[in-house]
Amino acid sequence: MTIQWYPGHMVRAKRQVEDRLKLIDVVIELLDARIPFSSRNPDIDDILKDQKRVIVLNKIDLADPEQTKSWKRYFANIAPTVAVNSLTGQGVSQILKLARDLMDKEFVALKAKGRNERNIRMMIVGIPNVGKSQLINQLSNKSSAKTGNRPGVTRGQQWVKLKKGFELLDTPGILWPKFEDQQVGFRLALAGAIKETIFDSELLAYKLVELLSEVAPEKLEERFKLDYLNPDTYELVADIGRKRGCLQSGGRIDRDRTSDIIIKEFRDGKFGNLTLELPPQG
Repeated sequence: MTIQWYPGHMVRAKRQVEDRLKLIDVVIELLDARIPFSSRNPDIDDILKDQKRVIVLNKIDLADPEQTKSWKRYFANIAPTVAVNSLTGQGVSQILKLARDLMDKEFVALKAKGRNERNIRMMIVGIPNVGKSQLINQLSNKSSAKTGNRPGVTRGQQWVKLKKGFELLDTPGILWPKFEDQQVGFRLALAGAIKETIFDSELLAYKLVELLSEVAPEKLEERFKLDYLNPDTYELVADIGRKRGCLQSGGRIDRDRTSDIIIKEFRDGKFGNLTLELPPQG
């Protein structure tokens, strides 16, 4: 299964981000804690260059807590890093603190010149459906940004007033032109970062079941009340379909419906806390 998705509005969005960087003090780089590597745009370092940034691992309620700690240590070598749940607000206050810390030297210099501190201007960047709008709403304590559990909800840029001393520029989710590793495309599709019409849901479900059989077999068995995991993925999906009553006339398995259930339950965290990637070693 080959997955690629780079619609025209993302080309414009990338250009807008580059154009607006001169107005920005601190960039918030938002990642999905379940797939920190795959959700990180490989072009981001070239785009941001030496820009001050805070790396934020979102959706920690769905990720493995120990792996989140490991990823925090890994990213701390790149930039200040915090783990958050943008739905509940857990950890969100740390973002503004880290942004303020990054601006300390500049504000000390302003004070030495007898000038007052100004608002810290921030920009939030990340892939589609990583929770940017939810995070903005937490930072601003209001429902100021559109939210939606589908990629592409934010289509333009907008300034949002936060607490005193901070402003934030929202940007649309940005992918990159080509996934060199199709495993990255697969994980992005699982996380909901890619439009559903771009990939085959049934094949995606097979790949997910195959992966879960390797990394979390006990959770797969428990969730679907399976007595054992059939080593044949095609038959294993059929077993799941039978357990969930996804049957057509003649007792045939409704594989489309079964696939939709498997993918949705993964996205909703029904398998428990799972991180699909480990940080590089060394």
